[in-house]
Amino acid sequence: TTQKHLSSEELAARHSQASLMLLDELELDKVMVTTPLIFAVLVAAMGQFLVGYNIGVMNAPASVVFPDHTTTEWSLAVSLFCFGAPFGSNVAGTLAETRGRRGALLICTWTFLLGGIIQTTAPNIYIIILSRFIIGFASGISTVIVPIYLGELAPPTLRGTLGTLTQFALVVGILISDLFAFPFATETKWRALFTVTVVTSVLQLFCAPMLLESPRWLLSKKPGSRKARYIIKKLRGLRYDHEVETEVDHFVSAMHTRNADPDEKEKKTISFMDMVADKNLRLLVVSALVLQAVQQLSGINAVFYYSTTFFEGVISNPLLGTTLVGAVNVIATYGALLMMDSYGRRTLILLSLGGMLVSVVFIVLSLLHVFSNITALVAVNAYVIFFEIGLGPIPWLIVAEMFDAKYVATAMSASSQLNWFCNFLVGLIFPYMDKYMHAYSFVPFGVVLFAGFVFSLIWLPETQGTTPEELQAQLIKKNASTVYHNMSVVGDVSQQQGTLGDEWRIAMDQVRQEEEEEMNLGTFNYGFKPIDKIEEAPAPAQNFMQWK
Repeated sequence: TTQKHLSSEELAARHSQASLMLLDELELDKVMVTTPLIFAVLVAAMGQFLVGYNIGVMNAPASVVFPDHTTTEWSLAVSLFCFGAPFGSNVAGTLAETRGRRGALLICTWTFLLGGIIQTTAPNIYIIILSRFIIGFASGISTVIVPIYLGELAPPTLRGTLGTLTQFALVVGILISDLFAFPFATETKWRALFTVTVVTSVLQLFCAPMLLESPRWLLSKKPGSRKARYIIKKLRGLRYDHEVETEVDHFVSAMHTRNADPDEKEKKTISFMDMVADKNLRLLVVSALVLQAVQQLSGINAVFYYSTTFFEGVISNPLLGTTLVGAVNVIATYGALLMMDSYGRRTLILLSLGGMLVSVVFIVLSLLHVFSNITALVAVNAYVIFFEIGLGPIPWLIVAEMFDAKYVATAMSASSQLNWFCNFLVGLIFPYMDKYMHAYSFVPFGVVLFAGFVFSLIWLPETQGTTPEELQAQLIKKNASTVYHNMSVVGDVSQQQGTLGDEWRIAMDQVRQEEEEEMNLGTFNYGFKPIDKIEEAPAPAQNFMQWK
């Protein structure tokens, strides 16, 4: 049976993918960590440092900042940070595309500076509440822009390392807020704690000239951008123009691959409800949302927001306990990075949830004086450790592994919105839980952890070592083997899949034959020509050494 040839758009996508594969082989073996790269990364990471610092800064001074405040007022001051963040996340994508990555980072820094000044000079608790919303807005921008910026600046061999810097900067920020509380969490010096946001923002603005624009963004706007080539040369420490052009070809070919994808052209944006309605994606969507909800409703930020209050009456110096938790958090984050690629995501999630659940049991029993107070301190630190090895990083990591490119932005947006909402909820209600439930305040968190463990054990798919396409294929196969009312639907679906598979296999064989013929004739395009010229008459093949 004669099959229809692939369209020009589909051929363009295949040629760009071939280009990417070949360019990967041409990647420079030695990647220099240059001074411009180091400074750009450090300046950008200050944004995530401020996110972490402002998560922890309200913990210690609860009793000294306008001490006549009510529980509701302080709860709002803490939780409005989380309420402002989703608004920042919503505008971050638009800012990144219209103003560039560097421009969006500078807007984020100015917003941090505004919130920090208002917070430092606040005459009453209500202005503190307003400033927390503004700082939360800036934090929402930062959590979106900084990972994008670092990922686009980093060379491929350093992308994983620099990607982990965002989490490190955040947990270090929390620890620094705990350490600064020792000298400054007093009735006369508490404003100095809030000044750190102002000083860090000013320092970031002072270092703004070192903050280079993302070359990937510049090339997406103008593939012939000389500025992008100059920045690549500085960041990579390259000496020759042909090395720079290799990097540029890598970026441009990747963009052409996305732009040539017919599915992407048909539907640029996928709505959340479309994803929920697709039975092959539904479990993945639910899994992503459940993990985000469990991450926050497990109570982890109740520890970071209110651990000083929690430790009152448990140990003689609550601030010391809070600082110990912050230090353990940093160490556990480093340990998690070492484990992340050695074990499956699902395995680490189950270990994390199980360990946190056991820790919660010991926390509650210690508060009931079944065990000593020191056991409560150990249990809280164990709770934080188990959080960081699974439930902390994996809900964010797993989204990119579950969904392919056309779904991942929508999935990440929905996940982020739910995460910040649950974060806001915990920050708002935990003071009341602590006030009225006393020793049982962590019991609801234990229930959530148990439910999350059961869900993960039964339904959560393993994503490590699989592509989104392979994962969806597994779910399609699983759905196809479902039995409804004692009637198996495997046979019919398998037959349909077999027919489609045969047609696809024949079409691919024809494409392969055509490409082999072009290779033999020396006219095959390996992706070095621009995509829009593929349909033109083929030129004689260039010698590889001449091209380079």
